[in-house]
Amino acid sequence: MKKYSSYLKILFIAFASLLVTGCVHDDKYNDPNLDNYQCKDLTATMTITQVKALHGSTRYVFPANSTAIMEGYVSSTDESGNIYKTIYIQDDPVNPTEGFTISVDAVSTYTKYPQGSKIYIELKGLALGTYGGLVQLGIEDDKAIATGADAVSRIPEKAMPAHIFRSCTIRKNIIPKVMTLTQMSSNDKLLGALIQVNDAEFDQKVLCNIYAPEGFTVDRQLNDPTLSSTARVVRNSGFASFANQLLPAGKGKFIGIFSKFNSSYQMYINKVSDLADMTHFPRKDGITTNPCGLDQASLTAKTVAEVKQLASVLPISGDFLLKGKVTANDQTNNFVRQIYIEDATGGIRVNINKTNLYQDPRFKVGKEVFIKLKGLSVGSAPAINGEMQIGFGGPAGAIAEADMYKYFFDSNNPATTVVPTERKIKQLTMADVGRWVVIKDLEFTDAELGKTYVSGTSTERTLKDCEGNTILLTTSTTATFKGAEVDSGKGNVYAVVTFQNGAYQLRIPRQADADIDGARCDGTVPPVYNILFQDGFDTLDNWTAVNVTGTQVWATTTFGNPRPSAIMDGNRQLNEDWLVSKKISLAGMQEAYFTFETDGRFSGNPLEVYVSSNFTGVPATTTWVKMNPALDSDLGGFSGFVGSGRVNLKDFINKDVVIAFKYTSVAGFSTTWEVDNFTVKGAK
Repeated sequence: MKKYSSYLKILFIAFASLLVTGCVHDDKYNDPNLDNYQCKDLTATMTITQVKALHGSTRYVFPANSTAIMEGYVSSTDESGNIYKTIYIQDDPVNPTEGFTISVDAVSTYTKYPQGSKIYIELKGLALGTYGGLVQLGIEDDKAIATGADAVSRIPEKAMPAHIFRSCTIRKNIIPKVMTLTQMSSNDKLLGALIQVNDAEFDQKVLCNIYAPEGFTVDRQLNDPTLSSTARVVRNSGFASFANQLLPAGKGKFIGIFSKFNSSYQMYINKVSDLADMTHFPRKDGITTNPCGLDQASLTAKTVAEVKQLASVLPISGDFLLKGKVTANDQTNNFVRQIYIEDATGGIRVNINKTNLYQDPRFKVGKEVFIKLKGLSVGSAPAINGEMQIGFGGPAGAIAEADMYKYFFDSNNPATTVVPTERKIKQLTMADVGRWVVIKDLEFTDAELGKTYVSGTSTERTLKDCEGNTILLTTSTTATFKGAEVDSGKGNVYAVVTFQNGAYQLRIPRQADADIDGARCDGTVPPVYNILFQDGFDTLDNWTAVNVTGTQVWATTTFGNPRPSAIMDGNRQLNEDWLVSKKISLAGMQEAYFTFETDGRFSGNPLEVYVSSNFTGVPATTTWVKMNPALDSDLGGFSGFVGSGRVNLKDFINKDVVIAFKYTSVAGFSTTWEVDNFTVKGAK
């Protein structure tokens, strides 16, 4: 059986974050005991303003013998876990004129430098640089040098006692500087200071949602009466102690650290009690009361089957309430802007115009969600498919992100296992459309073996049972597993039943839902392939780039599936460039093959792929065998990576081989080729 390590990692992160967010946290903290930590009162020789002025367009390093000392008041606290490895300071506790950021490789800094502490920083050996355009204090080391001329690394925790000192006598209450969202654009000097935004409210798009999903850092838009055209965001960590609490739904005083990333102004919450005033109504957007409560007694409950009977009513006018368990969401992007829910009477698709729905606790698989149906629509869209859907403005319309708070309510019950309904292909009826099912003993047809889930656009792969009945498995071009090979054995497939073009189809939320590695219907046992070599092109360290002609060369790019990938762009000039893998041993293998993915753009020469068992280091003196993998054929744009299919290495069994990509272009024409997810597998 395959090991889906990415899902194990996700489970580990989720478990770790539960240790942080799963407990009740009252946001009341005791002052840390500072008796056993060093303090020192020094005399500052430089202000924050003067220190920041030393930074130009590149990194500035303070000499090792510098006597410069800067002072400031700690404006932040990392006690809640929302601020990470950063100490923010300002030049005055009451009416600051400058703020500043200190990057440290330490957590729980509040135990040594609590909010309000006056601290002194001995600057010798430290460095000024930027991250996201924000000037900060750190160090110059090999990592910073490799990152860029203006980068700095975090001050190591063991070095902090030699540089950062808490005053033995001075600790003040930090009074937030009152500022409007509009005024932020003219107050960059205050970046790092504690600020207060009056009459602030979280945007309708995030109403009735939590601060942050487990393990993710997200932006939540903040509004006030002074800004309507440009967003300001509150950046929240999924590891904060308050991450799983609901955002305040009213308006009032927002207090947080003022920061910026490139051109985007953002704020960080120190502790959730700083937002205690955000309870007032009406809001500036006209909402008069807290919309996040649900009065079930005032609504008429409907089942999924009953909701499907409302298809002739558009929009739904009754005060109806549907409760269903989420069976599929968009975690792997095989379902996009939609979820599936079901109850004992059936399942149904719900269209929502938002991405990353899986990060919303209301839409986690296994959670029960309530949907207020008044104003929504239900029906099928024959031009697209024949399955019933809940939407807005029409059967295929999507509920706007800004309106989600009106319709979706968390049951506040924990997620439970989704139990599939067992079906056979020939048993499926329209009542099963939208339902989470398991169909046992399925295998991909012989014609599908060796293919990836997706080639180019959304792809239909044929599954069959041992009686010869067939059904299509549909995968979206946006699915994270689209470039993976379909399994060559037989087993159970867990999927949502859909209906398209007059036929039942299956759609899986995860690759693991079609983990079919058993003996096939004819008794054939599929080979067990092990990975012999794999590269996602974080670097080209496993490859040799050989430039034969032209000035352009192979490199890596931040685009990929997922990013990064290898890239070659001839820039419409004459080029010949090779990208040759390191030596790969096929010793002891009975079968072997390789796969990769490509995405191309612009008209030009095709990418060529070769294999050799006697690479000399010079392509011209090497004996090559040309291979014929599938390549991206839609060169009108970067429309998605295409799987190569299995490229057989049977002629090289028991040899050491290299595999090479040959790129050529001519004056005036060149295709930009991206290559990703290169894998060599073998079976003994």
